[in-house]
Amino acid sequence: MTLLHTDLGLGPVHRGKVRDCYDLGDRMLIVSTDRISAFDWILPTPIPDKGRVLTAISSFWFSWLGVEHHLITTDVESMDLPAATNLEPLAGRSMLVRKARVVPFECVVRGWLAGSGLKEYREAGTVCGIQLPAGLRPGDRLPEPIFTPATKATSGHDENVSYEVMHEAVGPIADTLRAQSLDIYCRAAEYAAERGIVLADTKFEFGQADNGQLILVDEVLTPDSSRFWPQEEAGHGQVPSSFDKQFVRDWLEGTDWDKSSPPPPLPEEIVAETRRKYLEAYRRLTGQELPV
Repeated sequence: MTLLHTDLGLGPVHRGKVRDCYDLGDRMLIVSTDRISAFDWILPTPIPDKGRVLTAISSFWFSWLGVEHHLITTDVESMDLPAATNLEPLAGRSMLVRKARVVPFECVVRGWLAGSGLKEYREAGTVCGIQLPAGLRPGDRLPEPIFTPATKATSGHDENVSYEVMHEAVGPIADTLRAQSLDIYCRAAEYAAERGIVLADTKFEFGQADNGQLILVDEVLTPDSSRFWPQEEAGHGQVPSSFDKQFVRDWLEGTDWDKSSPPPPLPEEIVAETRRKYLEAYRRLTGQELPV
């Protein structure tokens, strides 16, 4: 089943680019749809099972990482939703979570040279203002992972900022956010490498629970929030193909779409290959096939 949007009768729904969120008082219901976005547009063509992959991978990592997080359950039968709620389209793509006051910064960790970091490095020899050694090639591993926060934009692109800007805005918890982000990235990257995947970079979101405790929120280490590369393609002087929507971005770049008008529908073969990449990321990371 492909899911584009929900209307569950649980009060107002906040629709993000991918997720539909419902406020349930001290908890929230987050439903991952099969919508896909690129260049700040939601594309007209969904990717079947994408939302299920995002939910399953996030659930896996929340359990594996052993850190405080917001996930309560992904079992829709135990979410105590109204009796009239149709649970079938929610199964496998829903998270009941604790509410938290979200820190207004993306906690980005980069371990390999790609994306906006590569563009800046070519121009200035830096990534988010951090000086790097000369001679790095596209897709090369950095000497060590770097923490490069970004503001959380409500529309358009997030904006990279210095650690100092983040620290000034949120205070001493910035130190904890940096340390936790780097720790999670390094442990996850080591795990992924054992399964043939390079975790090139990723972004985390944190929030503060009612007791002030920092907890990991949103999705975590998914193909939408991370660059996953096949290990066999990394380190050869070019940015590898990704287990994520970069494949869709590359296709769109090859069309005559001007990025300021509604985007074109995706061809069947692009949809199928994108779905395959998401499923392959899940299979490699968990060692399992996505449940039907």
